[in-house]
This record gives sequence, C-alpha cells and structure tokens, in this order.
Amino acid sequence: MASMASFVLFLLFLLFHLHLITVALGVQPVITVASMVSRAPPPPASLLSHSFYRRTCPDAEGIIHRKVQAWVNKDYTLAAALIRLHFHDCAVRGCDASILLNYRRSERRALASKTLRGFRVIDDIKAELERKCPRTVSCSDILTAAARDATILAGGPFWEVPFGRKDGRITIAAEAERVPQGRENVTALIDYFKHLGLDVLDLVALSGAHTIGRAACHSFNDRLYNFNRTRKPDPNLKPPFLNLLRRQCKKDMDLVFLDATTPKMFDTAYFKNLQKKLGLLTTDQALQSDERTSSFVDLMGNQPFLFESQFSASMVKLGNVGVLVRKNEGEIRVNCNFINRRRK
Repeated sequence: MASMASFVLFLLFLLFHLHLITVALGVQPVITVASMVSRAPPPPASLLSHSFYRRTCPDAEGIIHRKVQAWVNKDYTLAAALIRLHFHDCAVRGCDASILLNYRRSERRALASKTLRGFRVIDDIKAELERKCPRTVSCSDILTAAARDATILAGGPFWEVPFGRKDGRITIAAEAERVPQGRENVTALIDYFKHLGLDVLDLVALSGAHTIGRAACHSFNDRLYNFNRTRKPDPNLKPPFLNLLRRQCKKDMDLVFLDATTPKMFDTAYFKNLQKKLGLLTTDQALQSDERTSSFVDLMGNQPFLFESQFSASMVKLGNVGVLVRKNEGEIRVNCNFINRRRK
C-alpha cells in the first residue's frame, strides 16, 4: 500500500511540474493520472495483422486462393455462396467460424441456414493447410479470406485481409434465425447492422453482393401472390418481371438470380436494377424506396469505383465483427466442422 501511495504521489508531482511547463509554453496539458495509471484494452480487431502467418504459414493465402479458384472454376455459383457463408458467420456471434460447426441445433442446422453452401470448399482448404501448417490457420481466417478471393474471381475488388482470428466453441441454431432473410423492412436492417457495428453505408454496399448469386423462391414468394397479406402481388413489381418470376418459381426451392441482368458479373447492375424496380427480395427493393438508403443506391449505381471501394471497406469491417483473438477466447480447429477434443 505504501509503495502504491508513493507511486501516486510521484505521478501527481510529475503532473504538477508538467503543468507548469505547459502553462509557460502556452500549451494545453493532455496527460491525466487516469491515462498514465491505466489504459483501456485495445479493440480485438486491432490485434489482427496482415502479416500474422508470415512466419508460421507463409503460403496460407496462396493455398486459400488456389483452392477457391479451383472450386469456382468448376462451379461459378460458389463465389456468391462463399460470400454469403461469410456474412452468415459474422452476423451471429461475430466472425468465429461458428456457422461451420456441424452439430445438432447448431447455426448450420438452423432453418435459416438451409440454403447455405460452400462448406466443402472450406473443408478442402483446411485439409490442405493442416498438411502444410498443422494447427496454425483458423477456420474463421480461412472463411474470411475465401470470401475475399471469391469476390475477386467473380470480377470484384481486392482488399487486404487481416488475420489472427480464433475459432469459437459456441453455436446455437436459434441465433441463426435472427439473420435477415429478405423480407425485413429497412428499419429492421439498419438496426441489425448497427448491432454488428455496421452503418447504413455498409448495409447498402454489402447488399451489392447480390450482384451475383441466387435466391430460393420461398424467400420472395409472398411478393408474387400475397404481399403483406393483401392476397395481391407487390405493387412495386412491374408486370413483365412479375410474370417472369412466377414462371421461374414452380417450387419453393427453385433458384432465381438476384441480379436479373448480369447475374454472373460483379458489377453495379444490382443497383441499377433497383432503380428500375427489378429488385428480387423485399429487402433489395426497399433500399431504393427508403430515403435513408436510396441516395446511396443511386451513388453506387452510377459510380462503379465508389461501389467497389466501399464494398472493400465494408467487407473489412464485416470481417472484424466480434473477432476472437486472445488464446482463452477460442481455438484453432483441426477440423472446421467440430470443436477440438480437449487434450488430457
């Protein structure tokens, strides 16, 4: 106790003399006892690093990229699937690869996750990394980098991915059901993104991922026949587009392109389609009709460079949501589908 009291007195003495010096120089003092005695811990995302695997697994990014490329070359729809899988992971408990855990009542088994794909791609990448760098590269880092590489292979922008995430040990199906499913209003979307630490600009930019990919008919069937329980189609759907969708949706699990004009290209056509009332999901078209988001839709539709730059920035923010970085918070899974067995 005496030593602590002496330390505090020393700090006060030092601060007093610093104050005299700053007053004499006409400089405002900025040091406080609180800032010298204690500092708030840095945010978890700040502990991630672009060079995290430089020594332990220097070819990690190369392995991830080559594997993603091989899979996308065989099936181009996997590019959109990997981006979506990454979003669903980060949207529940943060980017901790909890969506990959394959247990009863896990996020992966939730109804909302029924149409998620890309799990085999991640398993293939992980198997190769375990051969080259055992117990080194986390599943959450793999999924984050795979989403970036999938974007590039679809014609989208590049961005640097910081690494160092740990894999979570908790997965709950009920939590996955809260992820937006395409029928929410803009207020609900804004609130959900705010909960993740993302803003309205991130919401619009990340929705631009719908420039590629497909949606199951059950996610928008209400727009075709019984919008808002009116027993009528959504009035925002133009008759030719409505008739096209009705022909394409014979069954609930039939798939329709989210971008009606250039579905295989990562471009700004998604936003231009919204301006023409060609948005597929309720959430898509709502971005154009709501004044809080419509101006961003117009900007990104008319300026491809702006969209690509903001999409990159928003994907980095998404990839930093709720990351686990400290040793006691998570683990490096050996198999992305299962939590590691405790070593005795």
